[in-house]
Amino acid sequence: MGNLLFHSVKIGSLELSGNLFLAPIAGYSDRAFRAICVECGASFCTTEMVSSEALVRGNEKTEVLMLKAPEEKEYAVQIFGGNPEVMGQAAKIVLEKTPASMIDINAGCPVPKITKTGAGSSLTRDPEKLYKVVKNVNDSVEEYLNDHPDRQIVPVTVKIRSGWGPGSITWKEAAQAAIDAGAKCITIHARTREQGYEGKADWNIQKQLVEYVAGRIPVFGSGDAWTPEDAKRMLEETGVDGVMFARGAMGDPFLFKRTKDFLTTGAYSQESVQERLAAGFKELKINVEDKGEKLACMQMRKKFCCYTKGLEGGAGLRKEIVAANTVEDFTRLLAPYLLAPYLV
Repeated sequence: MGNLLFHSVKIGSLELSGNLFLAPIAGYSDRAFRAICVECGASFCTTEMVSSEALVRGNEKTEVLMLKAPEEKEYAVQIFGGNPEVMGQAAKIVLEKTPASMIDINAGCPVPKITKTGAGSSLTRDPEKLYKVVKNVNDSVEEYLNDHPDRQIVPVTVKIRSGWGPGSITWKEAAQAAIDAGAKCITIHARTREQGYEGKADWNIQKQLVEYVAGRIPVFGSGDAWTPEDAKRMLEETGVDGVMFARGAMGDPFLFKRTKDFLTTGAYSQESVQERLAAGFKELKINVEDKGEKLACMQMRKKFCCYTKGLEGGAGLRKEIVAANTVEDFTRLLAPYLLAPYLV
């Protein structure tokens, strides 16, 4: 049974070797972290969400978010926005500036500054607008590919939420709108916008979506996947084609390896503290190359706080980590843990 749970997935014409994915996580899934996740067994990764408005304006900082990691054979760029025409323009810019294998549309972000613009999870409760967004993106991608026949086919996918709140559960309407507009895959985070990231994800909705889609396109599940056991249970109970890890992977890229091992062999081993911190330092190194030491170190503060969860004396250590400003600071703070047999 285990070997059936880990399997290849086809999204349109894009075939992926496995079904364990890194979600687009703002502030976390930059190319440095994605590189580590791929090394640790992630089947496919998606960038942080990219503003369509910023892309169309030519914002250079936004373009950095779309960088491909050398370790990535394929990857997706996720874009967000509430204007269908601008989203279509942004999709063409993604194809012009990146080798992305897939474009994902964010219809799930619950953050007010995103939803108040008509983007993110506000699209899940407005299926008509979601249709227009997906259709414009899909048409723009097809137009671009027609003009560039040497470019591989790039499927358009959508990530949705279950709805806006208890009285507005609209995943079915949103899914149908996305499919009608040409989406080749749907990921569902089975929480409402009102829940944000609190409460429990309703995996029964994932199961209902799988049944509703009935094999027309793949469905991936997101929400409360923290452990290999969670991933196995999600696959078995809901029938989703793949599992998308988000917060569970923060500071723990080895989650992909453990889950793959568990799904294929029924067992897994825990990585050492040294392996975990070494991954963090590799991520820091790539970020310094991309962003410079000052910005990289500021961003790695929260990431090293995740990498050090469970360490002996970790609480005091994290108080110092959030004040680190240089690579030397991180090295000084964490070198003892790299050298000594601290236990998780």
